[in-house]
Amino acid sequence: MNANMIKRILHGAAVPLAAVVLWQAVSALGWLNPQIVPSPLAVLRKLLEYASPLEPYSPEQGSYLVWLVSGELLHDAYASLSRVIGGFLIGAGLALPLGLLMGTNKTIYKLFDPLVQILRPIPPIAYIPLAILWFGLGNPPAFFLISIGSFFPVLMNTIAGVRHVDGIYLRAARNLGAGQMTMFRRVILPAATPYILAGARIGMGTAFIVVIVAEMIAVNSGLGFRILEAREYFWSDKIIAGMFTIGLFGLAIDLGMNALNNHLLKWHRGLEH
Repeated sequence: MNANMIKRILHGAAVPLAAVVLWQAVSALGWLNPQIVPSPLAVLRKLLEYASPLEPYSPEQGSYLVWLVSGELLHDAYASLSRVIGGFLIGAGLALPLGLLMGTNKTIYKLFDPLVQILRPIPPIAYIPLAILWFGLGNPPAFFLISIGSFFPVLMNTIAGVRHVDGIYLRAARNLGAGQMTMFRRVILPAATPYILAGARIGMGTAFIVVIVAEMIAVNSGLGFRILEAREYFWSDKIIAGMFTIGLFGLAIDLGMNALNNHLLKWHRGLEH
């Protein structure tokens, strides 16, 4: 880890750390009701308790590693992340080819665009009654809702990327004798890639929002379900601990996607600089 990376991390962490320190100070002064807004230390204690195994270790239980990851937090996080990734792959997998077709073919664009513009403003949460009616409870409605939330950001950005390819590139490729497939593979798709990756990043963020709502209503596991359970018992520290867990996982995935974008777009950024 070089000095520049450490500097960026410290720069990004400055405001969150200041907010936590201020929150702890206000709590210590007694200005906040601990039952409603617990202190950061209380939330941290609950988070550690949430992540800890439910039972003390015993050799009869088997592997120590299996026992170590048997806490509620890891199981809930795994359930939520598997739904996010599965739903995102379904939504993006459907949106990408449709977006490429709509972007490259005016006839297909004119056929599908009215339907897309009607469905796009409908929030995924509005589909919850239909999702439960069609798929019942459990993972299927969650995957359905998450795929809808991921579908439209990827679709719209893919269409925009294809339709905004610089005409100079297209004319140059035609003058060099490039056919339709070569034009698509060598010109259109690379030029649209920054838009597609930006849409994927937005779609993943939307998937995180939708999965929490879906787990609160249609699923009996995951971080969203655990937050709703904590609300029933008025465990505000566990609610906030669950919220921070969601935020940290979301940050980790966003940083990962940003690193992937930077790696895949080295050529693009090289041209810019």
